[in-house]
Amino acid sequence: MKVLDDLEVNRVINAAGKMTALGGTAQNADVASALAQAASIHVDMRELRAQAHKRIARLCGAEAACITTGAAAGIAIGVAALLTRGDRELVRRLPLFDGPRRVLLQAGHDVNFGAEVCQMIRLGGGEPVVFGSRERVTPDDLNKALDNDVAALVYVKSHHCIQEHRLGLDAFLATGKPLLVDAAAESDLTQFIRQGVDLATYSGGKAIGGPTVGFLCGTVPWIDACEAQNEGIARAMKVGKEQIAGLLTALEGYEQDAPPADQSAELRQALADLDELGIDVSIVPDRAGRPINRVAIRDTRVRELVAYLASGRPSIRTRNHQLDESLVLFDTREVRGDDIALIAARVHEFFRN
Repeated sequence: MKVLDDLEVNRVINAAGKMTALGGTAQNADVASALAQAASIHVDMRELRAQAHKRIARLCGAEAACITTGAAAGIAIGVAALLTRGDRELVRRLPLFDGPRRVLLQAGHDVNFGAEVCQMIRLGGGEPVVFGSRERVTPDDLNKALDNDVAALVYVKSHHCIQEHRLGLDAFLATGKPLLVDAAAESDLTQFIRQGVDLATYSGGKAIGGPTVGFLCGTVPWIDACEAQNEGIARAMKVGKEQIAGLLTALEGYEQDAPPADQSAELRQALADLDELGIDVSIVPDRAGRPINRVAIRDTRVRELVAYLASGRPSIRTRNHQLDESLVLFDTREVRGDDIALIAARVHEFFRN
Protein backbone atom coordinates (compact mmCIF):
# COMPACT_ATOMS: atom_id res chain seq x y z
CA MET A 1 0.00 0.00 0.00
CA LYS A 2 1.23 3.45 -0.90
CA VAL A 3 0.46 4.88 2.55
CA LEU A 4 2.59 2.17 4.22
CA ASP A 5 5.41 2.71 1.74
CA ASP A 6 5.30 6.48 2.28
CA LEU A 7 5.45 6.03 6.05
CA GLU A 8 8.03 3.22 5.77
CA VAL A 9 5.74 0.97 7.82
CA ASN A 10 6.46 -2.75 7.51
CA ARG A 11 3.59 -4.95 6.31
CA VAL A 12 2.45 -7.55 8.85
CA ILE A 13 1.33 -11.10 8.18
CA ASN A 14 -1.14 -11.69 10.95
CA ALA A 15 -0.80 -15.24 12.33
CA ALA A 16 -1.82 -14.05 15.79
CA GLY A 17 -5.57 -13.82 15.23
CA LYS A 18 -8.01 -10.93 15.46
CA MET A 19 -5.88 -8.76 17.69
CA THR A 20 -6.40 -5.07 18.39
CA ALA A 21 -2.63 -4.51 18.35
CA LEU A 22 -2.59 -5.66 14.71
CA GLY A 23 -5.62 -3.67 13.61
CA GLY A 24 -8.35 -6.21 14.44
CA THR A 25 -9.80 -7.66 11.24
CA ALA A 26 -8.73 -6.90 7.68
CA GLN A 27 -12.07 -5.76 6.23
CA ASN A 28 -13.49 -7.29 3.07
CA ALA A 29 -14.29 -5.16 0.00
CA ASP A 30 -17.94 -4.57 0.97
CA VAL A 31 -17.06 -3.31 4.45
CA ALA A 32 -14.22 -1.13 3.15
CA SER A 33 -16.56 0.33 0.51
CA ALA A 34 -19.19 1.14 3.15
CA LEU A 35 -16.57 2.98 5.21
CA ALA A 36 -15.52 5.03 2.19
CA GLN A 37 -19.09 5.87 1.15
CA ALA A 38 -20.06 7.01 4.64
CA ALA A 39 -16.96 9.19 4.85
CA SER A 40 -18.17 11.31 1.92
CA ILE A 41 -21.62 12.27 3.26
CA HIS A 42 -23.33 14.07 6.12
CA VAL A 43 -26.01 12.42 8.24
CA ASP A 44 -27.99 13.11 11.42
CA MET A 45 -25.94 11.02 13.84
CA ARG A 46 -28.78 10.59 16.33
CA GLU A 47 -31.02 9.15 13.61
CA LEU A 48 -28.23 6.93 12.23
CA ARG A 49 -27.48 5.53 15.68
CA ALA A 50 -31.14 4.88 16.42
CA GLN A 51 -31.70 2.95 13.18
CA ALA A 52 -28.42 1.06 13.53
CA HIS A 53 -29.32 0.09 17.09
CA LYS A 54 -32.59 -1.45 15.94
CA ARG A 55 -30.80 -3.63 13.39
CA ILE A 56 -28.10 -4.74 15.84
CA ALA A 57 -30.67 -5.56 18.53
CA ARG A 58 -32.58 -7.74 16.05
CA LEU A 59 -29.44 -9.69 15.18
CA CYS A 60 -28.62 -10.19 18.87
CA GLY A 61 -32.14 -11.22 19.84
CA ALA A 62 -32.11 -8.30 22.30
CA GLU A 63 -34.57 -5.56 23.13
CA ALA A 64 -32.07 -2.81 22.34
CA ALA A 65 -28.45 -2.04 21.45
CA CYS A 66 -25.91 0.76 21.70
CA ILE A 67 -22.86 1.25 19.46
CA THR A 68 -19.52 1.87 21.22
CA THR A 69 -15.91 2.34 20.17
CA GLY A 70 -15.18 -1.24 21.19
CA ALA A 71 -15.85 -3.93 23.78
CA ALA A 72 -13.57 -2.23 26.33
CA ALA A 73 -15.54 1.01 26.04
CA GLY A 74 -18.62 -1.14 26.47
CA ILE A 75 -17.39 -2.24 29.90
CA ALA A 76 -16.92 1.37 31.05
CA ILE A 77 -20.20 2.57 29.54
CA GLY A 78 -22.09 -0.49 30.76
CA VAL A 79 -20.82 -0.16 34.33
CA ALA A 80 -21.67 3.56 34.24
CA ALA A 81 -25.19 2.66 33.12
CA LEU A 82 -25.63 0.04 35.85
CA LEU A 83 -24.53 2.56 38.50
CA THR A 84 -26.30 5.72 37.33
CA ARG A 85 -29.37 4.09 35.74
CA GLY A 86 -29.33 7.03 33.32
CA ASP A 87 -29.71 9.80 35.93
CA ARG A 88 -28.30 12.83 34.08
CA GLU A 89 -26.83 14.45 37.18
CA LEU A 90 -24.98 11.27 38.10
CA VAL A 91 -23.89 10.82 34.47
CA ARG A 92 -22.28 14.26 34.50
CA ARG A 93 -20.36 13.53 37.72
CA LEU A 94 -18.75 10.25 36.64
CA PRO A 95 -16.29 8.71 37.29
CA LEU A 96 -16.96 10.22 40.74
CA PHE A 97 -19.89 8.40 42.28
CA ASP A 98 -21.33 8.57 45.81
CA GLY A 99 -23.80 5.67 45.80
CA PRO A 100 -23.25 1.89 45.94
CA ARG A 101 -20.42 1.33 43.48
CA ARG A 102 -18.84 -2.05 44.28
CA VAL A 103 -18.62 -4.19 41.13
CA LEU A 104 -17.77 -7.85 41.65
CA LEU A 105 -15.74 -10.05 39.32
CA GLN A 106 -14.11 -13.36 40.08
CA ALA A 107 -10.36 -13.88 40.33
CA GLY A 108 -8.97 -14.90 36.96
CA HIS A 109 -11.39 -12.59 35.17
CA ASP A 110 -9.50 -9.48 36.32
CA VAL A 111 -7.38 -9.72 33.18
CA ASN A 112 -5.22 -7.32 31.22
CA PHE A 113 -6.26 -7.43 27.55
CA GLY A 114 -3.96 -4.52 26.69
CA ALA A 115 -5.58 -2.49 29.48
CA GLU A 116 -7.10 -3.86 32.66
CA VAL A 117 -10.75 -4.84 33.02
CA CYS A 118 -10.63 -3.29 36.50
CA GLN A 119 -9.57 0.05 35.03
CA MET A 120 -12.55 0.00 32.65
CA ILE A 121 -14.80 -0.60 35.67
CA ARG A 122 -13.23 2.36 37.52
CA LEU A 123 -13.65 4.55 34.45
CA GLY A 124 -17.38 3.83 34.63
CA GLY A 125 -17.45 4.92 38.28
CA GLY A 126 -17.27 1.45 39.80
CA GLU A 127 -15.04 0.06 42.51
CA PRO A 128 -13.84 -3.34 41.25
CA VAL A 129 -13.88 -6.06 43.90
CA VAL A 130 -12.17 -9.33 42.98
CA PHE A 131 -13.33 -12.37 44.93
CA GLY A 132 -11.90 -15.88 45.16
CA SER A 133 -8.33 -16.86 44.30
CA ARG A 134 -6.38 -17.61 41.16
CA GLU A 135 -6.35 -21.28 42.17
CA ARG A 136 -10.12 -21.64 42.66
CA VAL A 137 -13.36 -19.66 42.98
CA THR A 138 -16.28 -21.17 44.91
CA PRO A 139 -19.96 -20.25 45.40
CA ASP A 140 -19.07 -19.44 49.02
CA ASP A 141 -16.52 -16.87 47.78
CA LEU A 142 -19.28 -15.16 45.83
CA ASN A 143 -21.76 -15.24 48.71
CA LYS A 144 -19.21 -13.70 51.08
CA ALA A 145 -18.50 -10.88 48.60
CA LEU A 146 -22.18 -9.95 48.17
CA ASP A 147 -23.42 -7.11 50.37
CA ASN A 148 -25.66 -4.05 50.14
CA ASP A 149 -22.89 -1.97 48.58
CA VAL A 150 -22.58 -4.31 45.59
CA ALA A 151 -24.14 -2.48 42.64
CA ALA A 152 -23.37 -4.90 39.81
CA LEU A 153 -21.33 -7.87 38.60
CA VAL A 154 -19.05 -8.34 35.61
CA TYR A 155 -18.38 -11.69 33.94
CA VAL A 156 -15.57 -11.96 31.37
CA LYS A 157 -15.59 -14.52 28.56
CA SER A 158 -12.09 -14.47 27.11
CA HIS A 159 -9.04 -16.58 26.31
CA HIS A 160 -7.15 -14.20 28.63
CA CYS A 161 -9.08 -15.55 31.63
CA ILE A 162 -8.14 -18.49 33.81
CA GLN A 163 -10.51 -21.18 32.57
CA GLU A 164 -10.25 -23.83 35.28
CA HIS A 165 -12.13 -23.84 38.60
CA ARG A 166 -14.15 -20.68 37.88
CA LEU A 167 -17.82 -20.03 38.57
CA GLY A 168 -20.13 -20.31 35.57
CA LEU A 169 -22.48 -17.60 34.41
CA ASP A 170 -25.46 -19.21 36.18
CA ALA A 171 -23.95 -18.42 39.57
CA PHE A 172 -23.78 -14.74 38.66
CA LEU A 173 -27.31 -14.68 37.27
CA ALA A 174 -28.64 -16.31 40.45
CA THR A 175 -27.55 -13.31 42.56
CA GLY A 176 -30.25 -11.13 41.03
CA LYS A 177 -27.75 -8.26 40.75
CA PRO A 178 -27.35 -6.32 37.47
CA LEU A 179 -24.88 -8.25 35.29
CA LEU A 180 -22.60 -7.17 32.44
CA VAL A 181 -20.83 -9.78 30.30
CA ASP A 182 -17.66 -8.92 28.41
CA ALA A 183 -18.05 -11.06 25.28
CA ALA A 184 -15.53 -9.14 23.17
CA ALA A 185 -14.37 -11.86 20.76
CA GLU A 186 -17.33 -14.25 21.04
CA SER A 187 -18.96 -15.35 17.80
CA ASP A 188 -22.44 -16.12 19.20
CA LEU A 189 -24.24 -12.79 19.46
CA THR A 190 -27.40 -14.20 21.04
CA GLN A 191 -26.08 -16.59 23.71
CA PHE A 192 -25.79 -14.25 26.68
CA ILE A 193 -29.05 -12.42 25.99
CA ARG A 194 -30.82 -15.79 25.82
CA GLN A 195 -29.31 -16.65 29.20
CA GLY A 196 -30.76 -13.48 30.72
CA VAL A 197 -27.84 -11.08 31.24
CA ASP A 198 -28.67 -7.39 31.49
CA LEU A 199 -25.91 -6.14 29.19
CA ALA A 200 -23.36 -7.82 26.91
CA THR A 201 -20.49 -5.98 25.23
CA TYR A 202 -19.03 -7.17 21.90
CA SER A 203 -16.21 -6.15 19.59
CA GLY A 204 -17.16 -5.43 16.00
CA GLY A 205 -13.58 -5.88 14.82
CA LYS A 206 -13.05 -9.46 16.04
CA ALA A 207 -15.34 -12.36 15.07
CA ILE A 208 -17.74 -10.12 13.13
CA GLY A 209 -15.05 -8.84 10.77
CA GLY A 210 -15.95 -5.15 10.98
CA PRO A 211 -13.92 -2.03 11.74
CA THR A 212 -12.54 -1.18 15.18
CA VAL A 213 -15.87 -0.52 16.87
CA GLY A 214 -18.23 -2.40 19.17
CA PHE A 215 -21.70 -2.49 20.71
CA LEU A 216 -23.69 -3.27 23.83
CA CYS A 217 -26.95 -5.19 23.71
CA GLY A 218 -29.52 -5.76 26.42
CA THR A 219 -32.86 -4.61 27.79
CA VAL A 220 -34.38 -1.22 26.94
CA PRO A 221 -33.91 0.44 30.37
CA TRP A 222 -30.25 -0.52 30.62
CA ILE A 223 -29.47 0.42 27.01
CA ASP A 224 -31.21 3.78 27.53
CA ALA A 225 -28.91 4.26 30.52
CA CYS A 226 -25.94 3.41 28.26
CA GLU A 227 -27.03 5.99 25.68
CA ALA A 228 -27.30 8.57 28.45
CA GLN A 229 -23.53 8.25 28.91
CA ASN A 230 -23.07 10.13 25.62
CA GLU A 231 -23.58 13.24 27.74
CA GLY A 232 -20.79 12.03 30.02
CA ILE A 233 -17.82 9.66 29.70
CA ALA A 234 -19.00 8.20 26.38
CA ARG A 235 -18.56 11.59 24.72
CA ALA A 236 -14.84 10.81 24.76
CA MET A 237 -15.63 7.50 23.03
CA LYS A 238 -17.88 8.71 20.22
CA VAL A 239 -18.25 6.59 17.08
CA GLY A 240 -18.13 8.05 13.57
CA LYS A 241 -20.60 7.46 10.76
CA GLU A 242 -17.91 5.52 8.88
CA GLN A 243 -17.51 2.95 11.66
CA ILE A 244 -21.28 2.54 11.99
CA ALA A 245 -21.67 1.93 8.23
CA GLY A 246 -18.80 -0.56 8.26
CA LEU A 247 -20.14 -2.42 11.28
CA LEU A 248 -23.63 -2.75 9.81
CA THR A 249 -22.22 -4.01 6.51
CA ALA A 250 -20.10 -6.59 8.33
CA LEU A 251 -23.11 -7.69 10.35
CA GLU A 252 -25.22 -8.10 7.21
CA GLY A 253 -22.78 -10.71 5.91
CA TYR A 254 -22.08 -12.28 9.30
CA GLU A 255 -23.19 -15.83 9.97
CA GLN A 256 -22.67 -16.45 13.66
CA ASP A 257 -23.11 -20.22 13.33
CA ALA A 258 -20.60 -20.53 10.49
CA PRO A 259 -17.16 -21.87 11.50
CA PRO A 260 -14.32 -19.34 11.10
CA ALA A 261 -11.95 -19.66 8.15
CA ASP A 262 -9.55 -22.49 8.96
CA GLN A 263 -6.24 -22.97 7.16
CA SER A 264 -4.61 -24.68 10.12
CA ALA A 265 -4.44 -28.08 8.38
CA GLU A 266 -2.71 -26.48 5.39
CA LEU A 267 -0.10 -24.82 7.60
CA ARG A 268 0.38 -27.98 9.66
CA GLN A 269 1.06 -29.91 6.44
CA ALA A 270 3.52 -27.26 5.26
CA LEU A 271 5.44 -27.70 8.52
CA ALA A 272 5.21 -31.51 8.60
CA ASP A 273 8.89 -32.13 7.91
CA LEU A 274 9.84 -30.37 11.16
CA ASP A 275 8.92 -33.68 12.77
CA GLU A 276 12.24 -34.99 11.41
CA LEU A 277 14.03 -32.43 13.57
CA GLY A 278 12.18 -33.56 16.68
CA ILE A 279 10.06 -30.41 16.79
CA ASP A 280 6.49 -30.92 18.03
CA VAL A 281 3.98 -29.43 15.57
CA SER A 282 0.26 -30.02 16.17
CA ILE A 283 -3.21 -28.54 15.80
CA VAL A 284 -4.81 -27.40 19.06
CA PRO A 285 -8.31 -26.10 19.87
CA ASP A 286 -9.03 -22.72 21.44
CA ARG A 287 -8.63 -22.79 25.22
CA ALA A 288 -11.77 -20.68 25.77
CA GLY A 289 -13.96 -23.16 23.89
CA ARG A 290 -14.50 -21.16 20.71
CA PRO A 291 -14.60 -23.11 17.40
CA ILE A 292 -11.04 -22.12 16.44
CA ASN A 293 -8.11 -24.40 15.63
CA ARG A 294 -4.51 -23.20 15.68
CA VAL A 295 -1.14 -24.66 14.74
CA ALA A 296 1.13 -25.09 17.76
CA ILE A 297 4.91 -25.44 17.81
CA ARG A 298 6.36 -26.66 21.08
CA ASP A 299 10.10 -26.15 21.45
CA THR A 300 12.53 -24.55 23.88
CA ARG A 301 13.47 -21.99 21.21
CA VAL A 302 10.01 -20.51 20.61
CA ARG A 303 10.94 -17.07 21.99
CA GLU A 304 13.80 -16.84 19.52
CA LEU A 305 11.47 -18.06 16.74
CA VAL A 306 8.90 -15.37 17.57
CA ALA A 307 11.58 -12.65 17.45
CA TYR A 308 12.99 -14.01 14.17
CA LEU A 309 9.59 -14.03 12.46
CA ALA A 310 8.65 -10.58 13.73
CA SER A 311 11.94 -9.00 12.59
CA GLY A 312 11.58 -9.94 8.92
CA ARG A 313 9.99 -8.13 6.00
CA PRO A 314 7.11 -8.64 5.95
CA SER A 315 6.85 -9.10 9.71
CA ILE A 316 5.12 -12.32 10.78
CA ARG A 317 3.28 -12.02 14.09
CA THR A 318 2.30 -15.06 16.12
CA ARG A 319 0.04 -15.81 19.08
CA ASN A 320 2.34 -15.62 22.09
CA HIS A 321 0.15 -16.12 25.16
CA GLN A 322 1.79 -19.47 26.05
CA LEU A 323 5.49 -18.82 25.48
CA ASP A 324 6.17 -19.66 29.14
CA GLU A 325 4.98 -23.18 28.26
CA SER A 326 7.47 -23.30 25.33
CA LEU A 327 4.47 -23.06 23.00
CA VAL A 328 3.80 -20.64 20.15
CA LEU A 329 0.53 -20.64 18.20
CA PHE A 330 -0.30 -19.72 14.62
CA ASP A 331 -3.86 -18.49 14.05
CA THR A 332 -4.66 -18.62 10.33
CA ARG A 333 -8.01 -16.75 10.28
CA GLU A 334 -6.42 -13.51 9.04
CA VAL A 335 -3.76 -15.08 6.81
CA ARG A 336 -4.23 -14.20 3.14
CA GLY A 337 -3.11 -15.46 -0.27
CA ASP A 338 0.34 -17.05 -0.41
CA ASP A 339 1.19 -16.12 3.18
CA ILE A 340 0.86 -19.71 4.44
CA ALA A 341 3.79 -20.70 2.22
CA LEU A 342 5.80 -17.66 3.37
CA ILE A 343 5.16 -18.44 7.05
CA ALA A 344 6.26 -22.06 6.53
CA ALA A 345 9.38 -20.99 4.65
CA ARG A 346 10.46 -18.58 7.39
CA VAL A 347 9.85 -21.15 10.14
CA HIS A 348 11.96 -23.65 8.21
CA GLU A 349 14.72 -21.06 7.80
CA PHE A 350 14.86 -20.52 11.53
CA PHE A 351 15.03 -24.16 12.57
CA ARG A 352 17.33 -25.33 9.75
CA ASN A 353 19.80 -22.50 10.32
